[in-house]
Amino acid sequence: MIDIFYKSNGQILVSQSETSFSTLNRGDVVWIDLFNPSGEEKRAAEDFLGTNIQSRAQAEEIESSSRFSETEDALFANTNFLIPGPEEYSMIPVSFIISDDILTTLREDPLRSITDIQRRVQAFPKLYSSGYMVFVSILEQRIDLDADMIELMSKEIEQYNRKVSLGEDINEEFLLDINQLQENTMLVRENIVDKQRVVSSILKSNRYPKGLQSKLNVMLKDISSLINHTNFSFERLEYLQNTVIGLINLDQNKIMKVFTLVSLLLMPPTLIASFYGMNVALPMTDTFWDWIIILGLMIISFMIILLIFRKKKML
Repeated sequence: MIDIFYKSNGQILVSQSETSFSTLNRGDVVWIDLFNPSGEEKRAAEDFLGTNIQSRAQAEEIESSSRFSETEDALFANTNFLIPGPEEYSMIPVSFIISDDILTTLREDPLRSITDIQRRVQAFPKLYSSGYMVFVSILEQRIDLDADMIELMSKEIEQYNRKVSLGEDINEEFLLDINQLQENTMLVRENIVDKQRVVSSILKSNRYPKGLQSKLNVMLKDISSLINHTNFSFERLEYLQNTVIGLINLDQNKIMKVFTLVSLLLMPPTLIASFYGMNVALPMTDTFWDWIIILGLMIISFMIILLIFRKKKML
C-alpha cells in the first residue's frame, strides 16, 4: 500500500496509486508512506526520488552506524516502534528517508503514531510544508506514546506493590508477572534509547533545517526524562521482586519450622514405642494395664516437650 501526500491549492491531498508520480511535481510531494508495499510501488517511489529505499533487513540492524546515515542526496534513519501486546511487547522496524524535502516511510505493520500524523497532515497543511516537519512530528508522536506506555507500566507496578502490601496471595504466577514487567521495561528503555540515538544523529547533520533544532533539543530532554523514569521503574521492580522472593522464603521457612517442631514433638513417644516394638522380652508387656501405662508415658513425654517449646516461645 502506498500513500502519497502532496500540496494542492493550500491543502495536502493524498493519492494511493503509484501512477500519480507521473503527474506530480517533486516540489509538491511532502510524504510518501510505504506500508508493506508491492514491488511496483517500491520501484515507482525509488524512481521518483532517485534513490534506493533500504530493505527491512537493513532497517532491523542494531549497529549505531546503521541507525542514521547521510549522502549527498538524502538522509536515512532507522528506528523501532514499540507495540504493546496482551503480555509481551514487539518491536516494529521503520525506515525514514528524506530527499529534497520529501519524507519516505517504509514499514510492514500498522502504526498508530503514523496514522495519527496522516490525519493531522491533512487537517493542518500549513504545519507540514516539508518532509522534515512530518518526520519531527512522527518522532514527537512516538515519544508521547512511549511516555503513555511508561505511565501505564508505572500504574501496573503500583498495583502489584499494593497487592504485596495488603498481603494478598503471592505465588509463582505473581513472580512470573513481575519478571514479564521487567522484560517490558527493558524493551521500553531500549526503544527510547534508540530514539535518542536517532535524534542525536539528526542534530549533528548540517542538512537538517536549523529552525527545527529547538524541537529536536526539546525531544532529547523529554527522552532523557523518560530514560530516567524507566530506570526508576526497573529499580522498583527489582525491589518488588526481592520483596516477593523474601516473603516466599519466609513462608517456606515457616513450613519447615512446623515440620521440624512436629518431628521433635513426636521423637520421645516414637523412641518409647520403638523400644517396645522390638522383638525381645521387656518388662511391663504382660497385662493390659502395662500397655496403658506405656501409652501414658508416651503422652506425658509428648506434653513435656510441648510445654518446653511453649515456654521458649517456639510455638
